[in-house]
Amino acid sequence: MQAALLPDRGVVKVSGEDARKFLNGLVTADMGKVAPDAPAFAALLTPQGKILFDFIIVEATGEDGGGFYLDVSRALARGLVERLTFYRLRAKVMLEDLSDRLGVMALWDGTGTTDHGLLYPDPRLPALGLRAILPPDTAREAAADIGADLVDAQAHEAHRIACGVPRGGLDFTYGDAFPHETDMDQFHGIDFDKGCYVGQEVVSRMQHRGVARTRIVPVAFDGFAPEDGIAVTAGEKTIGTMGSAADGRGLAMLRLDRLEDAITSGTPLLAGGITLRPRKPDWAGFAWPGEKKPAKVR
Repeated sequence: MQAALLPDRGVVKVSGEDARKFLNGLVTADMGKVAPDAPAFAALLTPQGKILFDFIIVEATGEDGGGFYLDVSRALARGLVERLTFYRLRAKVMLEDLSDRLGVMALWDGTGTTDHGLLYPDPRLPALGLRAILPPDTAREAAADIGADLVDAQAHEAHRIACGVPRGGLDFTYGDAFPHETDMDQFHGIDFDKGCYVGQEVVSRMQHRGVARTRIVPVAFDGFAPEDGIAVTAGEKTIGTMGSAADGRGLAMLRLDRLEDAITSGTPLLAGGITLRPRKPDWAGFAWPGEKKPAKVR
């Protein structure tokens, strides 16, 4: 088992008697389903349905002080608190950016338990393993307690990319991407049966009409990795943008119709002169280019 402290992650706490109801009216997850043993992947959207913040919501037990902890990009933690404060109005909630005291550790390729910090399964994909919110200076002790080797964060980055899971700020731009484009619908990040939340109408329309023409998809390559942000082309057409990459694997946001045209015609995909090979992930429940029917969601 491996563990890595993630320096890019921060922690925001939402507590108070109205905390669950407050979050439920804002985020894409159904807060009624969130429990100490059932975290949720979610986002706070613009009214136009684009992702402003994405995060994992973890409920603490009463013994741990209660409340909800949001595992979020450290760079966005303060902005998230400010945006939630804007929506708070008269709700009885307390909002705190705890990123200076708490961090996030990821654990994968195994299982275990520890009393150090708040341990929870990654709700996006089982292969991503576990995560823990804890004081960063206890990470080594917590990893040893679980029986994991503490490794560099880059090892987890390679694992994330190999699993085909996007990371905001690298694989898509906050404020510019719809949830379907970032595969949030594939990673249990949207509850389509819950009540209203910010941006719901747009997201529901995309789901029911099936109009997500662009998605982040896994790709493979040989040799050096293409630069993130570089255009992906098929012949003379630009079909998308390269995202993060490591160890011969990467992620790219691509127009699916243009990808299908390239596959059908045998036109290679290039990013900075490097050939990309699209790879259908096991979790893909949308219609993969070249297939007539969508695969089953796993």
